[in-house]
Amino acid sequence: MSVLRITDTTLRDGHQSLWATRMRTADMLPILEKLDAVGYHSLEVWGGATFDVCLRYLNEDPWERLRLIKKHVRNTPLQMLLRGQSLVGYTHYPDDIVEAFVHRMVANGIDIIRVFDALNDVRNMVTSIRAARQAGAHVQAAVVYTVSPVHTTEHFLRTALDLAELGADSICIKDMAGLLAPYKAYELVSLFKKELQLPVQLHCHYIGGMAVGAYLKAAEAGVDVVDTASVPLAFGASQPPVETVVRALRGTPYDTKLRIRVLFEIAEYFEEVRRREGYDRGVTRIHDMRVFDHQVPGGMISNLVSQLEEQKSLHRLEEVLAEIPRVRAELGYPPLVTPTSQIVGTQAVLNVLTGQRYKLVPGEVKNYVQGLYGKPPGELNPEVMRDILGDNEPITCRPADLLEPRLEKMRKEIGALATSEEDVLSYALFPQVAKKFFEARLAPEKKENRPAPVNKPGAVKGKEARSMNLEEIRELVKLLDRTDIKEFCLESQGIKIVIKKGGTGEENRPPEQATPLEGGAKPAVQAPPHEPAANTVTVTAPMVGTFYSSPAPDAPPYVEVGSKVQEGQVLCIIEAMKLMNEIEAEVAGEIVDILVGNGQPVEYGQPLFVIAPK
Repeated sequence: MSVLRITDTTLRDGHQSLWATRMRTADMLPILEKLDAVGYHSLEVWGGATFDVCLRYLNEDPWERLRLIKKHVRNTPLQMLLRGQSLVGYTHYPDDIVEAFVHRMVANGIDIIRVFDALNDVRNMVTSIRAARQAGAHVQAAVVYTVSPVHTTEHFLRTALDLAELGADSICIKDMAGLLAPYKAYELVSLFKKELQLPVQLHCHYIGGMAVGAYLKAAEAGVDVVDTASVPLAFGASQPPVETVVRALRGTPYDTKLRIRVLFEIAEYFEEVRRREGYDRGVTRIHDMRVFDHQVPGGMISNLVSQLEEQKSLHRLEEVLAEIPRVRAELGYPPLVTPTSQIVGTQAVLNVLTGQRYKLVPGEVKNYVQGLYGKPPGELNPEVMRDILGDNEPITCRPADLLEPRLEKMRKEIGALATSEEDVLSYALFPQVAKKFFEARLAPEKKENRPAPVNKPGAVKGKEARSMNLEEIRELVKLLDRTDIKEFCLESQGIKIVIKKGGTGEENRPPEQATPLEGGAKPAVQAPPHEPAANTVTVTAPMVGTFYSSPAPDAPPYVEVGSKVQEGQVLCIIEAMKLMNEIEAEVAGEIVDILVGNGQPVEYGQPLFVIAPK
């Protein structure tokens, strides 16, 4: 038996799972050479949500991050996570974009590409695997592990055999929810090693606490590589700590040969980053332990908490957790991994918040039911399917076969704002976000302040804490009224607010610019109360999010004042919870007023349109 090799996930999945992917490149660079010297099998540094978050929240170019990491890591292969035909996004892209993206990321420094499809639909991995092989990368094809009536051992083996036939260089068992029990890990790894004659890697999230046991049994079964993170970014929704795995296997036939002392030097660095930025440790909560029941990954629970906080409905988390398994069964038991975790989770949130199941169905959910994400593992509930699709029939072909080549169109759209082929690809994947990033790059003096981490609980030794919204400030004022404190100073984003007890109340009114939203974006200026005219219908926002009047930056708006609309016609998009939610007209008529500007944040219940029914 050779030594067990380790992939370090700290710079990708570790901080994606625990820190909402908010670690900046500047915090990575000082430790890269020491990470490179450890002797890891690979460093996972790119892919997943890192691409989106760099552009959307950190004002960083993800391509430049990759190039900088490659410059400092000269000995250890760099690895990334690719969502098959969805690349690093949340929808399928045409083959020409997939091929170009894969070739450019290899050219920029990626050595190992872990390709997966959320539904284990191998058809969605064909193009990316082919492109990766052509680009000279090591192709690691992943089998997504989950538990359901349709996810049998035979299903997992059949998927792995299909991937091996496509030319995978190694196979990964991807346990994103921490559901893989130790003896099941032994069974699957033994089976894969026997039937595939390929290296097998195991990726588990800690969540319910079974991951270390799964790794130990997998080592006995002959697994070649496992994924871990440095201890400050381990546990909870992340991977097991490398320090524990290395020590547990010391002196066994599976000894990793990694030096504990060096690993703790690295851990001390990341612990200092964690303390400085005010991030929580990875912990296993009761909700996480219940993953064995509701099967919701810890990272997805974190997203649900953020979504419900945005919607001011965190108290309904238990209802959402109860609704998710029901939605998942109705949608054919998709594994809960990006993007299907967002699809199932967001639909469950909307079902709970609207009080009527499937009353509001995001475009991505409709596309999933239509078959545009691939073939679901199980059968969809016929009634739900009929409610969502009406008389339309789902497709049966490979979804990407329906997509026209789009790269050249996107190149023309973005024009001179793109200064490289990488810029064109960023725009092709995230048009709205990338365009905003490029425009800010041209005017660096207007760049927004560094965003605060999303989960900072409070001020850290005078440093900036999580931004407070207006409602929180009002609650703080009420709290002060019940205490002996006479004055409270709040400093955020360089703006100081002094809240004093007594007076007229005017001195306690916070300025609008003092409550920036996540990522440093300015809050919406509160509009005066909307008084609907007689015989009109007001369309309101069903969620907190960002209002977009058109489907793409350069596309005409869906509707304008004076537009005649039919019941069910799309009026706008609200981007929320990582999905583009189409807002439809509930009545036919004429648009007589539009109350929100393109790209503005909106609150739950905020008026958007006024329609005069016909």
